[in-house]
Amino acid sequence: MKIKLLATALVFTSVCASAQVAVAVKAHGLFPAGKPTWESVKAGAEEAFEAEGKTNVGFNAGLSVKVNLVSGLFVMPELYYTTFTNELTEPITDSKIEAKSNRADLPVLLGYNVWGETVGIYAGPVASYNLSSENQYNDFKENAENNFTVGYQLGAQVKIRSIIISGRYEGSFSKDQREFINNNTDAVIRYDNRPSMLMAGLGYQF
Repeated sequence: MKIKLLATALVFTSVCASAQVAVAVKAHGLFPAGKPTWESVKAGAEEAFEAEGKTNVGFNAGLSVKVNLVSGLFVMPELYYTTFTNELTEPITDSKIEAKSNRADLPVLLGYNVWGETVGIYAGPVASYNLSSENQYNDFKENAENNFTVGYQLGAQVKIRSIIISGRYEGSFSKDQREFINNNTDAVIRYDNRPSMLMAGLGYQF
């Protein structure tokens, strides 16, 4: 038993000693998407381009820490402030509601360096906490049930000197079902505040 513990400690020490840590600031543009298929990604990109960001504008910005392990593997915890807009239509009056969402995102990604430090791929869970809830939009009040949700991200990045260019897909494990209730007519609009998204990012590594 002592030999096994000693061997485990030696392996852990070796991993920590060989680990290389890199810190970066990153920001992403956010665009709506469906399922993680090529057709969905292509359609989402075309829709975002044609809509000129009218209802698809969203972004996040934050800090990323990349810890290189062994055999090209790395772990990359990140923390982002994320904001985006959902445009909804009230069916009775045909009025438009722009529901703005702000949240804190914490992805923990496991990746692999495909070509040294230049090209990497990664995937992992992302925990989100809503910073805005029960907002008022004209005659509608938002009813939020969940402030904490969990999703996932998968993507790739390219590093050129200190500049990082990345692309990601984000899906959800849990829904953030919300309602807008009209104070005058009691009309209800239901929507999912955790849509699937495409992310196009740019970063700087220190």
